Formats: sequence, structure tokens, C-alpha cells
Amino acid sequence: MPERRSAREFLTLVADPGSFSELTAPHRESKPDGPLRWQGYDASRARATARTGEEESVVCGTARVDGTPAVLIVFEFGFLGGSLGERTGDRLEAAHGHARAHRLPVVPLVATGGSRMQEGMLALTQLQRVARQSALTRAAGLPQIAVLRDPTTGGGWATLGAGADVVLALPGVQVGFAGSRVRPADADPAAYTAQSQLATGAVDAVVPARELKETLGRWLRLLAPRAPAPAPAAEAPLPTALGRTDLPRTGWDAVRRARSPERPRAHAYLDTYFTHRLGISGDRCGGTDPDGMLCGFGERDGRTVAYAAQTGTATRPAGYRTAARLIRLADRLGIPVLTLVDTPGAANDAAAERQGAGPAIAEVFGAVAAARVPVTTLVIGEGGSGGALALAAPGNTWATPDSYFSVIAPELAAAILKRPADEVEATAGHLRIRPQDLVELGVVRGILNAPRP
Repeated sequence: MPERRSAREFLTLVADPGSFSELTAPHRESKPDGPLRWQGYDASRARATARTGEEESVVCGTARVDGTPAVLIVFEFGFLGGSLGERTGDRLEAAHGHARAHRLPVVPLVATGGSRMQEGMLALTQLQRVARQSALTRAAGLPQIAVLRDPTTGGGWATLGAGADVVLALPGVQVGFAGSRVRPADADPAAYTAQSQLATGAVDAVVPARELKETLGRWLRLLAPRAPAPAPAAEAPLPTALGRTDLPRTGWDAVRRARSPERPRAHAYLDTYFTHRLGISGDRCGGTDPDGMLCGFGERDGRTVAYAAQTGTATRPAGYRTAARLIRLADRLGIPVLTLVDTPGAANDAAAERQGAGPAIAEVFGAVAAARVPVTTLVIGEGGSGGALALAAPGNTWATPDSYFSVIAPELAAAILKRPADEVEATAGHLRIRPQDLVELGVVRGILNAPRP
């Protein structure tokens, strides 16, 4: 079982020394033994206070995390299992209000068994209250970065944890809506772990405790709002083309060059473009596409830029949904977006259809179309049909000399037209898919590093 630190111990792990300032807890008059008059409830609270030194299951305050100020919400699992009651809701509401008033990110450090049964439905409705505060903070353009401790279950997971913009977890911790005492007896315990939630797209990263402060600090520096409030976001600068600079002679030449295993891929572009970057993972509905789509935020010339980059493989539905999640988050935080297009097309196998390929691609089209921040696109390899176009910014798409963009792959076009295999190369020419063709057609704005005519 992972080590369970108290709230104050965990604060020393993530907060800069001497920087934590606890917020004043709102006062609430309570009936003897609470709203349900649950016999022995007051005595249970008193024992919890004596054991932990806390008056409630959360400690809220401001602190610096590796130099960046934030509002921290730290759960004390030793206080009635870190459960949420009315007074917990009071503190959470006050913490979010303080964050909005002072333009600070919110960091829930979660360790909870869920809602407090001694307060019945009044405890459960605190989840609605928490969701409302989270929504208001989201609407204010402030990031929420959750850290999952042991355990993170019930409504605390379903609101403060899973509802955050970025979700980090400590290794081996228990994470799941159902706690260990209420899940089915034959349930696989491995499904209720941080690693399982990472694999199924609900957690962005599993971070060892010794690395947590640095990682959390990096996330806060990337996502925290600048003071004073910045002007409307400027476009993300274009990357430098890393491959060949000469233009392809024919359409089929463009296809061969884009498909070449020697051509630079997304990892090379992102490593060259950013000083440092952190990735998000997962579509928050059961899927990941680590081999097909890279999404996250990085620092470029002192600015934060969001990125969604295809890797040259067929993009799966979870990859598109993760990209849509990234673009919507960047838009809410006022962060410009860079997309790198490189895919032979969307995955079209039976599994992809069952996973909702069409709706997933539609999400990306919609996210790009609705974005208020500028989206800049560079086609770095294959631009295969709608599965590539979904990531392309209308009116702000550029191409490298070793790329192509096509309504359909030349081989498939020839098959549909019932042309023999030896006419595939000619068909590629008819489709006018070379970078210079795309400029002439008005599909892309220009070609990076191309020789002047």
C-alpha cells in the first residue's frame, strides 16, 4: 500500500518552505450530531480532531509551488476518511472564491473516501456545490490541476479529481468511483489504480512523490494566468522545417517523400520547437492514443503554446478526442495552439468504428472551428483526407516540402475509379497534392524553407 501522508505532511512535500498561508474557514452553526442527528457523530468528529489536529477533512490555503502561487486544497484522510460534508463544502467554496478573486490556479491534493454518510443527502449534494465552484473557476480562465493520493474514490474523484484540467497521480494509489468496501467482490483490484486510470485515459501522468513538486511547478508555470492579464493571444510561431528543402517533382514523388521513414516526425519537431513541454494523455472516456497523437503544453520563447501533433500513423478515435480536449482547454486559458498534421488518415478498422471514429473527428473539427485563440497548423508529412484536415486551421495552414495533402490516398482513389495499379502514380498527379499545388489552390498559405522561384 502506498504511504499515506497527512495533509500537513503532504503540504511540506509540494509547497515552498514558509509559503503556505491557510485560509480562514467559514463559520457554520451545526445541530448536535449534525443535520441527521446521527448518534455519536459529534464524538466521531472530536476523535478525528484529536487524532489529526484538524477541524475538518480539508486544509485550504495559498502557497508557492516551485515558485508559482496557487490555491491548495489538501485532504486529510485521517479525518473521517477525507469525506465531504457541509463544512467541507464551505471550505471548498471559499477556496475557489479566493482563487477567482486573486487570479490563482487551483490545486486539489485529493485523498478521500467520498461523501460523509453521517450527513446523508446533504453531504452528497456538496458534490453539486463543488461542481458549481469548479465550473465558475473554469469560466474565469483559471486552470485546475489535481493530484491523486491514496485513496481517491467516490464523489471526490468524480468532481475534484476527474473534473480537473490536468490530473496527476502518485504511483500505486487507489483511484476509482467505487471504494474498496463497496465494489463487487469479484472486481479486479488492478482496475482501481492510478496506472489503470492512466491506461484508460482518465489520468494524464503517474508521478513519483520525489518528482511531484517539480512536475506540479512546471505545470503551474505553463498554465497559470499571467499578471497583469495579457492581450489577446498571438499566433504560435511556425516551426522550422526539418526535412528536405527541395520541392517534389510529381505527386507520387510527394507521396514517397512524405512516407519515407527517414523524414522527421512529430517528436523531432516538438523537441526542436519547445524549451520544455509536458503532455496530457487520454480522452477522459476510456481511451488513449499514445502512438498516434501527442498533446500537451510547452514553452517557446518564454510563452506557453499548446500542441496537438499526429505522429505519422493512422489516428484513433481516442487521439482525436484527446486533441479536442487539448484545444478546448487551451482556448479557455487563452493559450495559442500549434497543430502538426501527419497521418495517412483516420483509423478505419472495426474497433475504430465501435469507438466512435466519426463523432471523435467531428469533435476536433468543432474545437478548431470554435477556438477563439489562434490555431496554427503545419503539415509535416502525410495529409490523409478528413482525418488530417480535422486538425488543420482554416486559413492558417502551412506545409513543409516533404509533405502532401489529399482528399484521398492515391491508391484508394485509383481503386474507386477502377484504374489499374500502374495508374496510381498518375492518379497522384491528377489529385494535385504537392505542396506547391496546395499553395496554388489556396489550401495552404505557404511552404516552409522552400526555394524561391
